[in-house]
Amino acid sequence: MYRIVQQSLLVRIQAILGAKYDVSLANLAVEQPPSIALGELALPVAFELAKRLRKAPRAIATELVAELSVALPEGVASVEVAGAGYLNVRLNRAAIAREMAQDRHADVGGPGFRLVEHTSINPNKAAHIGHLRNAILGDTFQRLLRRDDYKSGYEVGVQNYIDNTGVQVADVVVGLIHLAGLDLTGTRALLTELNEKGERIDFYCWDLYARVSQWYTQDESQAAARKQLRLETLHAIERGGNDTAEIADLIATAVLRRHLETMARLSIEYDFLPRESEILHLHFWDAARQLMIEKGVLYLETEGKNKGCWVMRRAPVNGAQTEADPADGPDEDAKVIVRSNGTVTYVGKDIAYHLWKFGLLQGKDFGYRRFREYPTHTCWISTSGESDPDHPVFGRADAIYNVIDSRQNDPQTQVVQALRGMGFTEEADRYTHFSYEMVALTPRCALELGYTVSEEDQRRAYIEVSGRKGFGVKADDLLDRLIAAARTEVDARHPDLAEVERRTIASQIAVGALRYFMLRYTRNTVIAFDFKDALSFEGETGPYVQYAIVRAANIFRKAGTTAEAALAALASLDLGEMLEGEAGTTVWETWLLASKLTLMIEQCIATSEPAYLARYAFQLAQQFNNFYHRHHILNETDPGRRGLYLATAAVAQREMVRALGYLGIQAPERM
Repeated sequence: MYRIVQQSLLVRIQAILGAKYDVSLANLAVEQPPSIALGELALPVAFELAKRLRKAPRAIATELVAELSVALPEGVASVEVAGAGYLNVRLNRAAIAREMAQDRHADVGGPGFRLVEHTSINPNKAAHIGHLRNAILGDTFQRLLRRDDYKSGYEVGVQNYIDNTGVQVADVVVGLIHLAGLDLTGTRALLTELNEKGERIDFYCWDLYARVSQWYTQDESQAAARKQLRLETLHAIERGGNDTAEIADLIATAVLRRHLETMARLSIEYDFLPRESEILHLHFWDAARQLMIEKGVLYLETEGKNKGCWVMRRAPVNGAQTEADPADGPDEDAKVIVRSNGTVTYVGKDIAYHLWKFGLLQGKDFGYRRFREYPTHTCWISTSGESDPDHPVFGRADAIYNVIDSRQNDPQTQVVQALRGMGFTEEADRYTHFSYEMVALTPRCALELGYTVSEEDQRRAYIEVSGRKGFGVKADDLLDRLIAAARTEVDARHPDLAEVERRTIASQIAVGALRYFMLRYTRNTVIAFDFKDALSFEGETGPYVQYAIVRAANIFRKAGTTAEAALAALASLDLGEMLEGEAGTTVWETWLLASKLTLMIEQCIATSEPAYLARYAFQLAQQFNNFYHRHHILNETDPGRRGLYLATAAVAQREMVRALGYLGIQAPERM
């Protein structure tokens, strides 16, 4: 509702500026007064106009107030001049509360297809804690974008890119063949054996990957030969049509299925799984290469360190592009797209993939087959074989968001540069690298997980994890530990509940703790994960917000009513002065904050920063708890005030549940 008032106010001011001053401002800033006693909105528009109109800001503000007061915008009680020229806006509290009780709110969304790529784990071992930050960020962002019962949103497609022909998969294949002594038949037998024992292939590969990484370098006399073996294995996988490639496909597919099961525990789902093998075998790269050569983006280097490679010039630094002078010799800083041995780099394949995403690879598309059935939709996977004719359309996006960690800033920049170089500037502008920093462990967390931590490392703020070194936390192990810790607390508090109820509540608390912890920090912040901090019922945590929702539910249960009934009853109340004065303001503050959910969603989308919504959910829970402690709802004897207080608890609960829902977190019935 807050956003409805803000939008109508800004439209009205723009109309006044045009009619009275023949002026139009591209953006009108909206601020909040330092105290709610001064109003709910503050506009510095008079300061923006002062120089252009050659008037004092306060004089302009006085004129604007006079114009606005002729017919106040919806939801506005008054507008007044403050300080040197601010417009302070006071809202009609009773009117807005009634509209909110009926669930009136601004819409978010629009036309066009938004494509969100996230997770994209190499299918060579189990998912780890760092992968969870990627998946949770991407899943939360697609929830903010997607159409639902609350907002019109956008048409959204979620893709999880599977690098099934890359060097990490090659490493596991090397381990299977040369360390485990398995051929294709042996690999099939291994998968069958693990399945029969109830053991996990992704866990098996976790250990094997660490072993083979050490094997490459443990014998210096064999290091060069073993690295050559790795390269030959990679080439065989890329070529396809051989036992080595089939082993890679078996392992990558089996590990991928485990990844999807891991993510499903966190309510993370996908629409399409494009595989790198199809990028190669369906000749996406060949089409992209031809297009890049035709557009003058890709060229063959004939001298220097990159001789024999196909390269492209790097993106300019700070926008300062300089033309290359042939007399200066080869551009040694050029980005290699095709190596001299003919293999295509990651960036080259990514350029081809993104040309397809935008529908720019004429005549090229994946084959599609069904891979996994979710409760509400099918997850499809790419294939070079026969394609299911009933598949949806996954390419031709209007905007792209790639959730990829900040270490990939340079490759992502080069993909955008390639798009611009080919003349696809609009597409490049609609390409967002949704970058984020790594996840580490606090020393305390590492010790709890059983790792040996040196005294020096125990003094550090965090310890980096490494899959190659075998120092890390599997995503499933982490989630199991969180559920076990939550279960201990639930069992102690609710021994009377049935086993299935306690198990469900513990899982909801654990998932909420994990997802919130990953989302509370802005994307450019390194996260140091800690079990105790994540599961705390106090402070800025998921369980804190969940507990506030449960507290509200307990109020309705004890009052013998429901949240829906409490909100419906508000229409018959004479709010009068109950939302005014000091006591009324402490109630109104909860309504005001609850009215800002769509504003937060819009801000998260505009900035690609879900942390703002996580912070909002915590602040609303905090505000509700303050209201709860100040106003004794169940002991209130005045019927009008009791009704208002119940409605206040109901609106806070409704918006907290929604906010957590967009964060991918459920609210337990009890805690």
